[in-house]
Amino acid sequence: MSTVPTPEVYTDNEVRGSGERAEQAAPNLNVGLLTGGFDRPYVFGLATALASQGVCLEVIGGDEVDRPELHVPPRLKFLNLRGSGQPGDSLREKAARLLIYYLRLIRYAAVAEPKIFHILWNNKFQFFDRTVLMLYYKALGKKVAFTAHNVNAGRRDAKDSILNRFSLRVQYRVADHIFVHTEKMKQELIADFHVDENAVTVIPFGLNNSVPDTNLTPEEAKRRLGVSSNERVVLFFGAIRPYKGLEHLVAAFQQVSAKDERYRLIIAGAAHRESEQYLRDIRNQIEMHPSRTRVIQKLEFVPDEQTELYFKAADVSILPYKLVFQSGVLFLSYNFGLPVIASDVGSFGEDIVAGKTGFVCKACDPRDLARAIESYFASDLYRQLDRHRHKIREYTKRRNSWDVVAGRTCQVYASLLGGSCD
Repeated sequence: MSTVPTPEVYTDNEVRGSGERAEQAAPNLNVGLLTGGFDRPYVFGLATALASQGVCLEVIGGDEVDRPELHVPPRLKFLNLRGSGQPGDSLREKAARLLIYYLRLIRYAAVAEPKIFHILWNNKFQFFDRTVLMLYYKALGKKVAFTAHNVNAGRRDAKDSILNRFSLRVQYRVADHIFVHTEKMKQELIADFHVDENAVTVIPFGLNNSVPDTNLTPEEAKRRLGVSSNERVVLFFGAIRPYKGLEHLVAAFQQVSAKDERYRLIIAGAAHRESEQYLRDIRNQIEMHPSRTRVIQKLEFVPDEQTELYFKAADVSILPYKLVFQSGVLFLSYNFGLPVIASDVGSFGEDIVAGKTGFVCKACDPRDLARAIESYFASDLYRQLDRHRHKIREYTKRRNSWDVVAGRTCQVYASLLGGSCD
C-alpha cells in the first residue's frame, strides 16, 4: 500500500513520481494520432493537451470519438475516416464499411505530412494492424509511437495464443517507442517481449475530463436513484467482463448487507457480447440472495452525461479486478473525489493512498473485500467524505493531469525526430 509523508495533507512530494509539467512543445512537431475509432475520453484529453502545448495534430477517428471541442484548436485537425454504422446494419454492410475505412487509412498514411504516427489503439483486425500496418508505416518512413494500454490483453482475458503473442512481439519490436501507464507494464514488456527499456516511457493515466461535472450534489444524486441519504452506497462502474471480478463484489456485498441493511450496491455498465453468460450468472447470483432488493442494476452503456449521477450517488467505488495493470475507472472515481477500494493487482496498490484515497484488498477474496468495505465505512475517510473529496480531486489533478501526460509525450516525439521540447 502507498503511504504519505504527513497524516493530514496531500503534499506535492506525493505526486512528483508522475513527473513535473514539461515545457511547451516545439512548434514544429507534427503528429498523426491514430485512435482506432474509440476511447473518446483518452483521445479528447490527450489531443487537446498536446495541441495546447504546441503540437500540430491530425486525429484519425470516427463518429464515436468525434466531439465539437476537437474542431476548435487551430493546431488540431480531426479526420473522420471511420464514420459510424447503424445498429441494424447487416454483416455485409459492416464488413464493407470496415474495408473502406482501412483503405482510407492506408491512403492517408501514404500522403500524410506528419512524420510521427502515434497509435493509441489498434483497429478491428489486431493481427493485421500489429504486423502489416506497422511495417507499412515504417516503409513510408514514419516514426511510430504506440500506447500499450494493456501489454497483453489476451493473457488478461484468458485468450492468449501463439499467434497473439507473435503479433504483439512484431508490433512491440517495430515500434520506435512505447508508452505504458505503470512501471510493472514496462517490466513486462522488457521480460516477455524483450523490448529495450530505453524505448519505453511510463506516463500517468490522464483524467477523464470529457465527462460533465455539474453542480449536482451527492444528496440529489442519491434521491434520483431512489437511495436514502443515510444508506451506504458502493458502486461498480464500467464494462462488465470476467476479469473485473464482479462476482466477488456481489458475494462481498451479500456478506456486509446481511449485517447491515443500510448497504446498497449499484452496478452500472454493459456486458460485451462474449460476457453475456457471465452477466447472466451474476444476475442469478444476485437474485438468489435476500439482498437482491438493495441492488440497483443499470446494465447498459452509461453515456457521459449520466456518468456523474452514479459517481456522486456513491460513497465508494469498488474495483474487484482479478488481473489488470491499470483502470480508467480508478481515475474517473478520483476525478469526482470518490474514494476507491480495489484488489491489490497491477498498480492499484501504488495508486491508492491507504486511508487517504481508499483501501486495497486481496484479489478474488470476497471475505477480504467485505472486510475492506466495512473498514472504509468505519474510517475517517468516509465519516468526513465531503472534506476528503476535495483533497482527492486536487491530488489527482496534480498527479494525473493531461498537462503532465502531454509534456512527457511531446518530449518523446521530439526525441524521435532528434530534437527536444525545451
